Amino acid sequence: MALTHRVERIQEQVREEVSQMLATEVRDPGVGLVTVTRATVTGDLSLARVYWTIIGDANERKKTQKALERAGGFVRHLLAERLSLRRAPEVKFIYDESVAAQDRIEQIIQEIHAEEAARTVQDPGIVDTVVDGKDATTVKNDEPDTEPTSR
Repeated sequence: MALTHRVERIQEQVREEVSQMLATEVRDPGVGLVTVTRATVTGDLSLARVYWTIIGDANERKKTQKALERAGGFVRHLLAERLSLRRAPEVKFIYDESVAAQDRIEQIIQEIHAEEAARTVQDPGIVDTVVDGKDATTVKNDEPDTEPTSR
């Protein structure tokens, strides 16, 4: 189902408002430095799913999840005051797994680049090149061409 422009606008407004609330107004010590990555709102505006992430281990994540669940009613109350809607959506906080997956992919890419750099340092005679869109490995020869020329 395609989202209407109004729903998309409300999703962005919910993301901005909840992010601001968590940073400045929610006083629960369990809510640390939470980053709100996105928010989705159902078509009937009854439910807002707020996706978040933090820097920390699984224990820290669980502690923050419980604190966000405790703060859910307060956040909904503040949203009712700030959004011009007939009824404020129920707020559900969901940990955003995509950020952790992106970090893992970035880490793998970094490891691949480090291995390639180490391989090039160990054997500087091998040069990786791309020819016509295909990878080609060439051996670098420091000797000048000594082809016999006939005249």
